[in-house]
Amino acid sequence: MKLEPDERYMWMALDLARRGWGKTNPNPMVGAVLVKGGEVVGTGFHKKAGERHAEVIALEEAGERARGSTLYVNLEPCSHFGRTPPCVEEIIMAGVRKVVAACVDPNPLIAGKGIRRLQEAGIKVKTGVLEEKAKRLNEVFFKYITTKMPFIIVKAAMTMDGKIATVAGKSRWISGEKSRKLVHRLRSISDGIMVGINTVLKDDPLLTARLDDGGGNNPVRIIVDSKGRLPLDTKIVQTAFRINTILATTELAPPDKLKALRSYGVEVLIVPSRAGQVDLYELMLSLGRKEISSLLVEGGGTLNYSLLQENLIDKIYFFIAPLLLGGVAAPTPLEGSGVYEMDDSWVVEGMEIRQLDKDLLIIGYPARREKIVHRDSGRAGRNIGSATL
Repeated sequence: MKLEPDERYMWMALDLARRGWGKTNPNPMVGAVLVKGGEVVGTGFHKKAGERHAEVIALEEAGERARGSTLYVNLEPCSHFGRTPPCVEEIIMAGVRKVVAACVDPNPLIAGKGIRRLQEAGIKVKTGVLEEKAKRLNEVFFKYITTKMPFIIVKAAMTMDGKIATVAGKSRWISGEKSRKLVHRLRSISDGIMVGINTVLKDDPLLTARLDDGGGNNPVRIIVDSKGRLPLDTKIVQTAFRINTILATTELAPPDKLKALRSYGVEVLIVPSRAGQVDLYELMLSLGRKEISSLLVEGGGTLNYSLLQENLIDKIYFFIAPLLLGGVAAPTPLEGSGVYEMDDSWVVEGMEIRQLDKDLLIIGYPARREKIVHRDSGRAGRNIGSATL
């Protein structure tokens, strides 16, 4: 299918933006393309938070050829002083004739101000080209900048009968090598990785990003542990001086234990409790204040269900291996109290299915829904049921 010029150049901008995947947080991924007389005269993408923006790089590459050109960018150019000067002034001074932006920046500091400033300077502005593609690309930024809470991805590897381990708790390895490599890639582009204390006690994981080329960044490790049960001899504690580690706990944790954990380099974050457990909503607000904009959750069924019940899960990555385990007591990706009626289920939208060797990967977005009342508890909404974290 032949694309219109605006769509063709916007696809180029989106492809450029993706090159900053996992490196720009908490900033958005942005790509810019300058076109003059049907020729691309400058390109750029935002490489890292604090570094030059895509538009500025493209303008520098174009030089004098930027005068009278059209700028294609997947997000409205910034109009405020942040870590770098505003891009709109650079665009105006370069003599750009027209700006095509895929979508308006949801950042309250911008939110249309950049577009208005360009229009006031006599520059034509067009928005809405590949808008949904652009929003999906920067879904982490859109969530974080509007809520100050991290975008939460829950990852789980399971068998075809929905088990994440055997009845004896054995889970290595359910998914294949290609799936595990993708998980390490997801870790490397996430600001944080979170598990519950039960996962640590059972598996003693390291929770690092181990890529084939030895690159990648380790996310901040976050352990949800309401009573401070994290053992000092675990891999996570023993490596806390090298890799940022946060224990999310409550006032129920013994002060002496917390002091000992701090001596190993663990950052202790005291979070308000609810029903004796870490209040997950308050935890997400605290992590957002630490500029953790994306969070990969690799916990068990207890933590996963608690997050789902709180309407906190934004996206799921479910890896399904061609294995069958059986067993009523074998754990599943979602446990907790569950729902009574099919009408109370969470609907997964925007599904994408990929094949990774023998595994299937299902990616989707659990739709937000009204809180339900469990008939056995009489309580609604933000309780976390029988979860023990």
